[in-house]
Amino acid sequence: MPDVHPDRQLTVAFDATPLLGTLTGIGLWAKFLLGELAHARHLELSAFAVSYRREGLEALVPEGVAHHHRTMAARPLQLSWRLVRRPVMERFIGKVDVVHGTNYVVGPTKRAARVVSVHDLTVVRYPELATPATLRTLPLITRAIKSGALVHTHTEAVRAEVIEHFGASSDQVVAIAPGVVPLAAPREITGLLPPHLDRYMLSIGTAEPRKDLPGLVRAFDQAAGDLEGMGLVLVGQDGWGVDALEAAIATAAHRDRIIRLGYLDDAKLSSVLRGATALVYPSLYEGFGFPPLQAMTVGVPVIATTNASLVEVLGDAALLVEPRDSASLAHAMVAVSSHVALRRDLEIRGRRRAARYSWERCAADFEDLYRLAATRG
Repeated sequence: MPDVHPDRQLTVAFDATPLLGTLTGIGLWAKFLLGELAHARHLELSAFAVSYRREGLEALVPEGVAHHHRTMAARPLQLSWRLVRRPVMERFIGKVDVVHGTNYVVGPTKRAARVVSVHDLTVVRYPELATPATLRTLPLITRAIKSGALVHTHTEAVRAEVIEHFGASSDQVVAIAPGVVPLAAPREITGLLPPHLDRYMLSIGTAEPRKDLPGLVRAFDQAAGDLEGMGLVLVGQDGWGVDALEAAIATAAHRDRIIRLGYLDDAKLSSVLRGATALVYPSLYEGFGFPPLQAMTVGVPVIATTNASLVEVLGDAALLVEPRDSASLAHAMVAVSSHVALRRDLEIRGRRRAARYSWERCAADFEDLYRLAATRG
């Protein structure tokens, strides 16, 4: 059994590919986890990227985290890993104790232990909502689990799904919740929102089918008659569900009260979130869900859906409705808009709930996970 005494320095190679480009949920998780791990006394961290577009990686990793220069092209490597389990990771990153694949994929190794993060099982539960790139990860997840890699999930709900679907042993899959992504200092947003909207419901998320933004538009349209002076503001970059979203807005009777702001920088997002009457998160399926917890930290009430991970994360601190139930979602928006006492209760519960999640605890749990992986070999 390898020496994994808590005081022994452990070398860990961290897949920093999610840091490249515009940061969405997985990228933000990787950024803040790596930032916290960089302070761990007994970890020696290095970062690599499985991508042709790896320029600038050095500037994206925290001080004290080394980075690997060798080019690792994602599609050819993943194809080779699916077929012949070659080349091994040590060819690109040298000798390390543990390799952490942070985005569903961890390459084969010669001796290093492996950890793979599986953020959700959309590819299994809702394959019709998954992109082709995501679908290609399924055989790689299967192979990693069958060859002994440890699996990280954000919630116990996804952990149970991984165990059930892949037949992993219960001690092979570990749930470690992230912290809350901190909000930037707010920036003046004069002119960003139209003056005819006194108040607004806010939704944050990429326009992709899993987020069910067209369903939110339809629910808001149903409720709009009881939401005097209320708008619906949608923040997030275009994804492969943007056509359906635009079609839903175009056919809405109250489309003049629906505003798409697209992607916002951190400061503008912070301002828009703090000014919202409520955050509405109608996702069909999630592995965790950062925006609701961000809203809770600043006292914004949350309306979300009852998919298992969101129920686990948000508990009784949010108003929860069934996915795709536009009537219930419309009713919830009217209730939060109309009742001061309900908003105040959700604010108090939300702040308390969000305080449970910290990056310091997350990083400490990951250090334990890396040492467990090294023990198993």
